[in-house]
Amino acid sequence: MKYPLYILVFFVLICACKVKPQGLLSEKNSFTRQDTLRGSITPERAWWDLTYYHLDIEVNPSKKYISGKNTIKYTVLNANNSMQIDLQAPLKITKVTQDDKELKVIHDGNAHFVQLIKDQKIGNSESVVVYYKGNPKEALKAPWDGGFSWKKDSNGNDFVATSCQGVGASLWWPCKDHMYDEVENMRISVTVPSNLMDVSNGTLESVEDHGTTKTYNWFVNNPINNYGVNVNIGDYTHFSEIYKGEKGPLKMDYYVLKDNLEKAKKQFKDAPKMMKAFEYWFGPYPFYEDGYKLVEVPYLGMEHQSSVTYGNKYMQGYLGRDLSGTGWGLKFDFIIIHESGHEWFANNITNKDIADMWIHESFTNYSESLFVEYYYGKKAAAEYVIGLRKTIGNKSTIIGQYNVNNEGSGDMYNKGGNMLHTLRQLVDNDEKWRSILRKMNKTFYHQTVTTAQIESFLSTETGINLTAFFNQYLRDIKIPTLEYSIKNKQLKYRWANVVANFKMPLKVGINTKNHWIYPTEKWQTLKLSNENSILKVDVNFYVYHKEID
Repeated sequence: MKYPLYILVFFVLICACKVKPQGLLSEKNSFTRQDTLRGSITPERAWWDLTYYHLDIEVNPSKKYISGKNTIKYTVLNANNSMQIDLQAPLKITKVTQDDKELKVIHDGNAHFVQLIKDQKIGNSESVVVYYKGNPKEALKAPWDGGFSWKKDSNGNDFVATSCQGVGASLWWPCKDHMYDEVENMRISVTVPSNLMDVSNGTLESVEDHGTTKTYNWFVNNPINNYGVNVNIGDYTHFSEIYKGEKGPLKMDYYVLKDNLEKAKKQFKDAPKMMKAFEYWFGPYPFYEDGYKLVEVPYLGMEHQSSVTYGNKYMQGYLGRDLSGTGWGLKFDFIIIHESGHEWFANNITNKDIADMWIHESFTNYSESLFVEYYYGKKAAAEYVIGLRKTIGNKSTIIGQYNVNNEGSGDMYNKGGNMLHTLRQLVDNDEKWRSILRKMNKTFYHQTVTTAQIESFLSTETGINLTAFFNQYLRDIKIPTLEYSIKNKQLKYRWANVVANFKMPLKVGINTKNHWIYPTEKWQTLKLSNENSILKVDVNFYVYHKEID
């Protein structure tokens, strides 16, 4: 990820907070035409609705080379004869066909405009086939920079994987590379040297043996976002189990390097524990038809849909560290829990524009503490999420700039998680909070969404107007500060450092009793019974406080 220094420190030191592996694009003050072509719903994208991909490629590890084609099926929404397909250099489109007729392609950087000959009639289902080849960008520090990871295992076998969040799936395959339009289902065929195995998304349909190579055919039964598609190639061994979930039996498959089988059988016990906790909090796993896979890769990890990748070196915490500094972070394998949490937030509920990536990262960051709560209690969970505050930078906003493929601040992880923890305090009812999280996954099941939709949903379900709340935490860098004084048996208080109309209630302790107070930007007073009263702000609220004269 091309980030400012504090974000790199934030990620590498601790936050894998999502560790999203991939994700933070650099913050920019200006954007190019290529940014707009990549990040907006251009006229050449808007007129067709994506329905199906068949990505059929051969991967040659010895040459770090890929070649193949992608069959793209779509429904015509409006008449047009120019179709935008995205593919990033140094890969090259060699030809595009429709009904076996080769079409002209106008290349504009990483956007390629296919000139269709056939009349595109509204409502019709059509398809194009895009052929391509080349040496894709190599990820030097995956997953923070996207591309192919070309590595070797300890036995000298090729160990290859893709990761591309933020940078985009068009880094390694031609597609409609915008989050708003998810393909309904997809077939992935990957040909690899015969001594290796490919593990991709969905369920394994068949394996074709060609002698020196084998083709692994996978089918994804559910909608999937482009960056969630992956290729993982290695000398894998496999084990599995059946999890008795809310929607019935769920196949959970594990693919690891052969030398790591025994370590994986022990470490991956966190996977069914994760499933039990997250189905409790969020509702049924969203992809029963495709199963759940945990796949070892030569980088840290990533939330590829139904094919979650793992590279935490079989350690507790984040590569053996507790990101929260509380001890609770060493009670689980961070990558298994965090990346799997994205199955609900990122893969089930997906942001339409990457500027709203907090929808993925804030909820998934918060899922870590909910996992802790499920197994170790509410107090432990609060300590964990509060412990993450030390990494928050408050240098730029959580929401990025729209229509230019720009992510917001890395604070979308730990600040976003603490924002949601604060919102839970306002709900002040644990069962209601759980029902909101579950309803959210049901309401937006397999959908792409905007921040506005999520804000509206949460305001409705909590019964609280959260407009100023989200303006404060998502669109501003200031943290609400309670200014107060206690004199002559009177508490005087107000909110400072806040956006317009910020009126968040706050739970405080006064001497031995807890109270709700309702600060605004105007000074308010409360009579006290004790001249020497002491005020303590509930630490579960992500706010500052300052006593003044």
